[in-house]
Amino acid sequence: MTGTGVRGLVGVLLVACVLLVGPSAPNDAHVALPLPAGAPEKVVPNRVMTWNICNPCKGSGQNAGRAAEIATYAPQVIGLQEACVGDVERIRDHLRYLYGLVYHVTYGSVLQNWSRCGGVPWSPGGFGQAILSAAPMTDPVNVEYPDGGSEDRGYLAVTTLVDGRPVRVFNTHLAQRRQESVRAKQTGVLAKAVARHDRTIVLGDFNAVPESAELAEMWRLFSDADPGCGPSAAGTCEPTTDWRSKFDYIFLRGFTPLGQGVHLTPYSDHDLVHADLKRA
Repeated sequence: MTGTGVRGLVGVLLVACVLLVGPSAPNDAHVALPLPAGAPEKVVPNRVMTWNICNPCKGSGQNAGRAAEIATYAPQVIGLQEACVGDVERIRDHLRYLYGLVYHVTYGSVLQNWSRCGGVPWSPGGFGQAILSAAPMTDPVNVEYPDGGSEDRGYLAVTTLVDGRPVRVFNTHLAQRRQESVRAKQTGVLAKAVARHDRTIVLGDFNAVPESAELAEMWRLFSDADPGCGPSAAGTCEPTTDWRSKFDYIFLRGFTPLGQGVHLTPYSDHDLVHADLKRA
């Protein structure tokens, strides 16, 4: 084979590798990143978390750092949005092998896109929601909203244990900002589904501030884990995004929040939000 032929073959192989590995390939450390003093060594019972990891918002392949952020608070139930299946797999592996935190996972992908999540054009990676739970999950339901707006959106629901009793957990991501009418339709679909359950936790990025009209149905059914937050513009809702708006919610029915934490993170433009709960 000539030099030109060898170079051509190498180029083809490199392109193939990029396609196979994809943009969400890990640039991750294989050692545990240090956690703050006092970080829990085990999963914290009755602690739930929501986090839009915004792939590839602030760079993909940072899953060791994302795992360290999660391990710092070690929730029992975790809802992730804008999550590629491959990224979640690596985050879960890091949590288990670097920090000793073992989670089950259920995926709620609504989009197959190799340019965003890796894989190959004929077998792209899944993108959407994921729920991680220290307890097993049953009865998964993955629903894509009839109108996603500028990008496919949906919700994922599972049954798992919180405070020792079965609870239906939903995880959703609504349409982007300036698509209020689309979000109103989406919350209508979501509210109809969650209203069937008395003990319910809804996690997610709603892309809407608390006083938005499209969230009125959620406020009718739920309270937020942030005790000072409500549908009135006069509320004292803690912001959850880099642009200091509250878009991320832990909606509760059948539970009372004992405390909420909102934490800035370098891995997304959304803050990590967690809450400790007890039965109402």
